[in-house]
Amino acid sequence: MTNEMSEVEKAGEIIEWGVDGRPIVPDNPIIPYIDGDGTGPDIWAAAQPVFDAAVYHVYKGRRRIVWYELLAGEKAQKVYGSHNPLPERTFKDIGRYGVAIKGPLTTPIGGGFRSLNVALRQQLDLYACVRPVRYFPGVPAPVIHPERVHVVIFRENTEDVYAGIEWEAGSQDAKEVLELINRKLKGSGRQLVSLESSVGIKTMSEFNSCRLVRRAIQYAIKNEHHSVTLVHKGNIMKYTEGAFRDWGYQVAREEFSEQTVTEAELYEKFEGQIPQGRIVIKDRIADAMFQQLMLRPEEYGVIATPNLNGDYLSDAVAAQVGGLGMAPGGNIGDRCAIFEATHGSAPKYAGQDKVNPSSVILSGVEMFRFMGWVQAAELIIRALIQTIAQRTVTYDLARQIQGAQEIKCSEFGAAIVRNIKVVAQ
Repeated sequence: MTNEMSEVEKAGEIIEWGVDGRPIVPDNPIIPYIDGDGTGPDIWAAAQPVFDAAVYHVYKGRRRIVWYELLAGEKAQKVYGSHNPLPERTFKDIGRYGVAIKGPLTTPIGGGFRSLNVALRQQLDLYACVRPVRYFPGVPAPVIHPERVHVVIFRENTEDVYAGIEWEAGSQDAKEVLELINRKLKGSGRQLVSLESSVGIKTMSEFNSCRLVRRAIQYAIKNEHHSVTLVHKGNIMKYTEGAFRDWGYQVAREEFSEQTVTEAELYEKFEGQIPQGRIVIKDRIADAMFQQLMLRPEEYGVIATPNLNGDYLSDAVAAQVGGLGMAPGGNIGDRCAIFEATHGSAPKYAGQDKVNPSSVILSGVEMFRFMGWVQAAELIIRALIQTIAQRTVTYDLARQIQGAQEIKCSEFGAAIVRNIKVVAQ
């Protein structure tokens, strides 16, 4: 691996990061990739030529990506042993090169990591899970007006119940924690907790909540979204999710007072009309937000949410526009970012050259946007839409589109490459 790294650094340059948490990208950046488990190698093989074609046709050789493979999941276990699906070298190289992309990983059954994906996010402090969700014409969707959906979900990535602080029912550790809780509850008039319960800790901090909302507001301003909605369950969990809501408003008030207006102020001072150059900061209870996104999705732009709510919401909204196969994702910190397919590894389809590679392709689109290579990102989007319009699609879409021709995963990627050449002319 060391020799491979030295060779790749002869061919490309390392992405640096500015003090504002944005990447400083050279014309020949080294970008690590993890092709993933199960169907991961299939979708990566289809996606990489799409990325290279877009960069070539936009920048005419002035820019190129130097790809560098890292090991994780099953590939890492074959090299480092079954106990090590995420070698330390992979963490170090992602941190060194700053921007990476990956396919789906399967967390091994048994001890070790609770989730390989969660481990990557937490150890590299990738605190913002960013999930843009939009509709692509021609994609079958279960709702009447999927074209009204165009939201970007910012999910806090490092705490909440995903911190993994929990103990098994009946264990000594669980009993000790519950005894402490019961001592706190005694005399309060509240019901005590059975010592035979399992127990988990839900953590939520001002620091992590504020930096997530700050990045969401910055994104909304830069990309001209009309609102940022804080989604929480603060009516029940007042000191965790309620605090997330309060800290979110605090960030808007203290750091973005000239660019934002609260929903209350909008009607009190501006008769419901958004002032020029402002975005609206509002909040919604989590369960009600599911209904809002079904009935009035056009009223929402950027959504900022704690970890668990964001997990549910991002998958639910993706279903409205055709499912996770068309949903990109990225995990972003202040010095590092990993873009990834948002679906699972689907091992029963592994090696069949069958599944839809659009999730990882669209994740690459978001990676290009993040790098500032917006023209390459837009070219891929146009070519993807053209490919779907031609009704040459993978099985998941073909079975729902009348008159469609079902093609392989690799053939779908090749069709996008052909359309890149046409659209770029």
